[in-house]
Formats: sequence, C-alpha cells, structure tokens
Amino acid sequence: MRLPQQLAAVISLWLAGVALRLTILAIPPVITLIREDLNLSGTEVGVLTGLPVSLFAVAAVLGSLLIARVGAMAALLSGLLITAIGSAVRSASAEVTMLYASTTFMALGVAIMQPALPPLVRTWLPGRIGFGTAVYTNGLLAGEIAPVVVTPYVLPFMNASWRLDLVLWSLAVLAIAIWIATLAPRESSVATSRSVWWPDWSSGLVWRLGLIFGSVTSTYFTINGFLPLYLTSVGRPDLVKSALIALNVGQLPASFILLIAAGHLVRRVWPYVFGGLVAFAGMGVLVSSTGISVTIASAAIGFSCGLMLILVLALPPLLCAPEDVARTSAALFTLAYACAVIVPIISGALWDLTAIPASAFVPIALCALLPLLLASGLDVRSGSESAPSPATRARET
Repeated sequence: MRLPQQLAAVISLWLAGVALRLTILAIPPVITLIREDLNLSGTEVGVLTGLPVSLFAVAAVLGSLLIARVGAMAALLSGLLITAIGSAVRSASAEVTMLYASTTFMALGVAIMQPALPPLVRTWLPGRIGFGTAVYTNGLLAGEIAPVVVTPYVLPFMNASWRLDLVLWSLAVLAIAIWIATLAPRESSVATSRSVWWPDWSSGLVWRLGLIFGSVTSTYFTINGFLPLYLTSVGRPDLVKSALIALNVGQLPASFILLIAAGHLVRRVWPYVFGGLVAFAGMGVLVSSTGISVTIASAAIGFSCGLMLILVLALPPLLCAPEDVARTSAALFTLAYACAVIVPIISGALWDLTAIPASAFVPIALCALLPLLLASGLDVRSGSESAPSPATRARET
C-alpha cells in the first residue's frame, strides 16, 4: 500500500475508533439532566448504562456474520449509519421505554462496527497490526473523551438541552461515515470473500482474553455511569467535571505509549497485572477521600483501562489467520460484554438496596482483580505480526 493510501487507512481507522464511543459517552455528562427529566431511579440508570454493552455481547456474532457476507468495510459503514440514526432517535425520548429502545438500536450499530475493525487493520496495515490497533483504539479513547470535555461548554448554547446534545454527537458519527465511504482504502477481493463466521468457542485463549476484556469494560462503563451520581450524592458535584475528564483523558497516555511500544508489550503478562492493581487501588481512593485525590484516582483508573483495552484488542489480528480475525474478535466482544452487562445493574441495585452510594463501586473493585488471576497463565509470546499462525490462535497456556 502506497503512502497516501496508508495515511488514509490510518485516518479512517482513527475516525472509526472515535465513532465507537461518541454516542455512548455522550450520556454521562448529561445523565443528571436525563434522570431529572425522565425521573429515573438508580436501577434504571444502571440499566441505561448496561444496555449498550448488552448489545455488544448479543450482536457481536451478528457483526461477524455480516462481515462474512458483505465484507468488513460494508459492515463498518452499516454500523456507523445505524449508530447515528439510533442516537438521533434517542434524543426524542419522552419516557424511559423509548430511551431504552433507541439506545438498544444505537448500540446494535456499535456492536456491528467493533468486530469489523480488527480485520480492516489486518487488511490495511498487515505489517503493523499492533500500531494499527493502537491507532483505532486511540480514536476510541478520543471518542470517549470528546463528549465529556466538550459537552459542558456547548450545553449553555443549547439551553442545557440533553436532547440537542445527543443530536450533535449523532451528526458527528454521520460525518465519519461519509469520510470513510469516500476516502478509506477499499478491501481486496480476498478480504471480502469470507465464509467462516461462527466463533471457535473451544479456544481457551479466547475465553481467557474475553474475561480480561470483560473486567476492563465493566470497570470503565460502570464508573462512567455512576461517578457523576456518586459525587453528587456525597455533596461534591463540583468534582464531577474534573473526575470524568480525568477518567477519560487518563487513558490517553496509555494509548500514546502503546502507539510506540504495542509490539513489545502485547506479548507480556505484567501489563495486565499492573493495570488490575492500579484500577483496584484507584477505586479504594475514590470512595475513601475527596478533593484532588478523586481526580488523581480517576486518572489512574482510566490509564489502567486504556492500557489493557489496547493490549487485548491487538491480539486477534496478531494471532489469527486473516479469515479468522473477525469471528475471533466477535467471540472476544461477546464474552467481554457478557461479563460487563450485568455489573452496572448490580451496582445500581446495591445502591438502591443499601442506600450507600459507595456500594455501587464494590462490583467494579472485584472486576479489577480479575486480570491478576487470569493473566498469570497467559502466554502469547509466540505470536507474529508478519505471519499469524492459525495454530497459535487457539493456544491456551
């Protein structure tokens, strides 16, 4: 691939990563407004937070099937359009049922997009898979940060309307779809003629990585959903903005480090153990102190989530044959988000049951310990970027 095509591939991967999270992370900065407008309970907030990840689990294999039938590029564009439309419809919700339904449709689009990106990395940047994964994950992190950082500044111009805010982020996803449809590299005929789509559920490595990934997604989404409400309930609403920004921006240093070092770190065990310990310690600080320590703890949790997210996502295109990347990635997303879907609901239910705000963080703290247990037997050092081995992908150590 020539330099202009490589540049277009890198930009397209980054923008696709942005679109994976823009509409989902548009909710936390306005969750208080939504809760007041629609009179949501703590459990209903938990359901709203958990709905996207539930679709990520249920529909990931659907994404793999779509990729097998029409190719990763077409699947990506379909997911972008569904996401944009679903998010726009969500802004018109007059009650919680419609909010749930439109959020479900929006999340379906994201679920289709996610397994499309690893095979596109393998197709567009076959010799730099670790770098390509870090690029779209860097975009994903930017997509998580943008709504958190931008929303407080644009809301005053929208008369504090959470509905107009959601429309804004829907338009951004639509613009990304237009860019990729127009300027992204095309897939080769080999890349689009896939017939195998059902995941290999017998792979021990897939199960191990899925559970590690599940601990990361559970931690990240649940904290984003409950941190604003927790800080407001303990009388520190002034910390919401800085804590959310720190949680999301804290992932960027990990992303930039892995843009350079992903090829070396992706085959090591210690980054997963390190990430789990940092997240666990950060949550302890979060619920036991106030002031600047809350912001610092949020940044540390964000860093650990960003680190482990990129490392896990890089493995399917590294360890799989090209025709197996999409289905293996789909299995990874299914297992990961199946673990993550119930944690926000449990957190909300614990809060409602005990009336203790800090209890919402107990399930997340337990999730942070999972990488310590699962990564100890993880060994993917035999993988190769230049020549992934089908035998390696199923290896459990």
